[in-house]
Amino acid sequence: MTRSYEEWQAAAAALDFDGRPVIGGVRADASSGRTIEKRNPATGEIISHIHDCVEADVDAAVAAARAAYESGVWSRSGAGFRRERLLELARLIEARAEEFALYDTLDMGKPIRESSTIDAPGSAALYRFYGEAIEKTEDLIPVTPPGSTALVTREALGVVGVIVAWNYPLEIATWKLAPALAAGNAVVVKPPVEASHSALLLAELAIEAGIPAGVLNVVPGRGSVVGRALALHEDVDMLAFTGSTEVAKQLQQYAGQSNMKRLALEAGGKSSNLVFADCDDLRLAAEKAAFGSFYNQGEVCSANSRIFVERSVYDEFLQLLSAAARAYAPGDPLDPAVGTGSLVSEAHADTVWAAIENARRDGTIVAGGARPEINGSKAFIEPTIVADVPSDHEVHTREIFGPVAVVTPFDTEEEAITRANETPYGLAASLWTGSLARAHRVSERLVAGTVSVNTVDALGFTTPFGGFKQSGFGRDLSVHALENYTDYKTTWMQWG
Repeated sequence: MTRSYEEWQAAAAALDFDGRPVIGGVRADASSGRTIEKRNPATGEIISHIHDCVEADVDAAVAAARAAYESGVWSRSGAGFRRERLLELARLIEARAEEFALYDTLDMGKPIRESSTIDAPGSAALYRFYGEAIEKTEDLIPVTPPGSTALVTREALGVVGVIVAWNYPLEIATWKLAPALAAGNAVVVKPPVEASHSALLLAELAIEAGIPAGVLNVVPGRGSVVGRALALHEDVDMLAFTGSTEVAKQLQQYAGQSNMKRLALEAGGKSSNLVFADCDDLRLAAEKAAFGSFYNQGEVCSANSRIFVERSVYDEFLQLLSAAARAYAPGDPLDPAVGTGSLVSEAHADTVWAAIENARRDGTIVAGGARPEINGSKAFIEPTIVADVPSDHEVHTREIFGPVAVVTPFDTEEEAITRANETPYGLAASLWTGSLARAHRVSERLVAGTVSVNTVDALGFTTPFGGFKQSGFGRDLSVHALENYTDYKTTWMQWG
């Protein structure tokens, strides 16, 4: 059923919020006795109070996870059992998809149209994907000398910590949780303090789905406290993270300071989009470039916000991009007709706005460049296109994480490749060309975990997602994500 704006508003008003952690399958107050005020960024209204967990809560969650893992109730239950439980979890997510969508929209401002039709259903589908995949993985019997047999099996790591970002609260958590759980691990999740409600509901549904208590624990709170405690914990075997490069570097230090826990880090990005004059459809390229820059308010780690256009079509492309950007005009996220919602907070909008003001001073604002007040909130920013700024300007070099695209002309293929790779990041890249030879030639030289040809930011359940350089290491999605949460074990039997 497609809900109207008024129906979504009514559903939001009726929504229940519970900010308590889920530890050992039970909701409980944070040991600190404190809470964190949570506001809807699109209105500024207080919607809930998230419990402000501390180190003692992390200790309790890790202990619950360790006990569940060592008991074997999940880790040794067999792939078939885990498959059925994950399929049931997927069904429960689908049954309550609108509730999940409302939590994410009210927490971080994304349009309800996207959270209800993409994020929540997609998360359910991913649990189903890994539930099915884990039963189809194979162990190895390699060649050994006569009189011996070796079994090479993939074993779960144990207790996995998960720290996720606020831009896709349910979906990114699922990218980590689904393969980690499928492989037999027990998990402690630190959700983003800006958007904790969907992860907390997920932990409740896991119990309802038959996943044993203690296998999935969710501990909300501040990254400087809960995230740090999880990363330094001596009984956490592996840590999966999505967030900024700065925090990813800190987590590497914490891993070294504690027990050398394994890491899978999906960090920042500043992705490029190369548009060549031999592109078959320049209008489509512009429409996709707008999507790659402004979708989800530009709060996307792989946003293709550095756009390089061959000079002979540069002016025409700018006009087409400016027209396409109008489809992403901001509005109330509960209105299914809006192009984008609010940014995650007014404070974050302030940092994005400062970058736009610097670009206005140092270059040209081609389109957008305004900050409308909607519903009394200043967390809204128009999709903004910047041109004529130097290559070392922050809109070229810094992950703005907002609806800001910078467009620059180039003259040669070599120049385009060089400019695209002039970044410490390597998460994604796109290119548009009608030449198959150029598509192969350029994509081979772009330093990025995913290169999209004649589209932008392409991903799917069957293809790995992650980056090179300071965009991190490890891969989400596809069967390869299981490699983050397992490792090889050799059992050698000598019988002759």
